[in-house]
Amino acid sequence: MYFTLRQLQVFQAAAYFENISKAAQSLAMSQSAASSALKELEQQFDIQLFDRVGKRLQLNELGRLMRPRAAALLARAQELELDFMRHAEAGPIKVGATLSIGNYLAVTIMARYMEAYPEAKVELAVANTETIGHRVANFELDVGLIEGEFQHPELDIIPWRNDELVVFCAPAHPLAARERLSDAELLASKWILREHGSGTRQTFDRAMHDLLPGIDLQIELQHTEAIKRAVEAGLGIGCVSRITLETAFERGTLVPLPVPDRDLTRRFYFILHKQKYRSAGIERWLQLCCELTPAAKLIAAPLGQHRQEQ
Repeated sequence: MYFTLRQLQVFQAAAYFENISKAAQSLAMSQSAASSALKELEQQFDIQLFDRVGKRLQLNELGRLMRPRAAALLARAQELELDFMRHAEAGPIKVGATLSIGNYLAVTIMARYMEAYPEAKVELAVANTETIGHRVANFELDVGLIEGEFQHPELDIIPWRNDELVVFCAPAHPLAARERLSDAELLASKWILREHGSGTRQTFDRAMHDLLPGIDLQIELQHTEAIKRAVEAGLGIGCVSRITLETAFERGTLVPLPVPDRDLTRRFYFILHKQKYRSAGIERWLQLCCELTPAAKLIAAPLGQHRQEQ
């Protein structure tokens, strides 16, 4: 074999940071050692993986082609190393989740995963759909759990479970006693909504597409809890996932507003990089997601079946 795993690590780090000094620092290496490792890798095969612009390293066409294959090989090597060291079925995993999923579903899944594998570390990043999608595509996260539609040629998008948004208001709001809202009432209302780029906003805009020019948008917020607090304070009405509102509805601090003529249903999805090795930890995480999903809401095909169809 004419290359080492260390050389591949330097290649991956340089591709991420676009700077050999930062790449070396991330790998606890000297800059000269990292620079030599990258130079040797290129010289051994008489290739060039980066275009060098000053101190910046920019992946060229060959580098972009080799990056996912190198990442997959390093992932396999890392899992083998963990098996040698700890003999564990599943190891550390980096998960990304959108806000509704991260705050209301992922924590329970994390607890079950860490209970089954006490030595395994789970890192959870919470952001909107667009951000999580790009981080999975860039190999920064092992798996993403998203609540909006996202397309990327390097990602597998796997349906997970159904969900729906609910329009809601404070108990003292003039619309609280309404059995259903008309289009005129929707247009006359002041709205507090999630930001563009979120799966929640994507679904809302799709459902209200013909009314959007007339919607009175008062506030855009990046956090569901902030929207709920603003609605409780009487600043307007909101629209977020039902799973984030169940406790508030039970307590009576918020009230659902039926909008039967608007399709506010959607799906949650798993997203994984097509070139990333599906470790035992990733497979177990996906299984737990399905096991902890109510049967009536589960729409994902058996994971083994999906793997066969790829």
